[in-house]
Amino acid sequence: MSRLRNLAYTSAALVLLLDQLSKALAVANLPLGSSSTFLPGLLSLQLVRNTGAAFSLFSGNPQLLGLVSLLVSIGVAVWIQRQGQLTLTRSLGIGLLLGGALGNGLDRWRLGYVVDFLALVPVSFPVFNLADVAINLAVLCFAIELLGNHGQASV
Repeated sequence: MSRLRNLAYTSAALVLLLDQLSKALAVANLPLGSSSTFLPGLLSLQLVRNTGAAFSLFSGNPQLLGLVSLLVSIGVAVWIQRQGQLTLTRSLGIGLLLGGALGNGLDRWRLGYVVDFLALVPVSFPVFNLADVAINLAVLCFAIELLGNHGQASV
């Protein structure tokens, strides 16, 4: 297996681990719905249960969304295996996407909702978690890949 393919799987595993650990800490230490300052003027901690997808879309369908997460995770794993040569940005993007999909999917299957606990203070934005951050970073990696010299750094 190539070094960059291993990086994709390692990134996914690290995202999944950090996501689940951070959610467990949030559930153990934050009262549901209350808010506490974490980084003044930037980030607060606010435990919520999201039964929907991004921005609480499709709320109340955790089993369907869990199935979607599972299918996305399987699709991404197949994508990793079928990639001929990976670039660094594609490898990171795929790993971040897989880890984020698994993190939120695991919540949906285990709990029936996704644990969200990070809230941006200066703007009105939905509460999110580390899996969400990883998915957004994956999109950034894919954008960099599309805009940059994506034929370089292949292994």
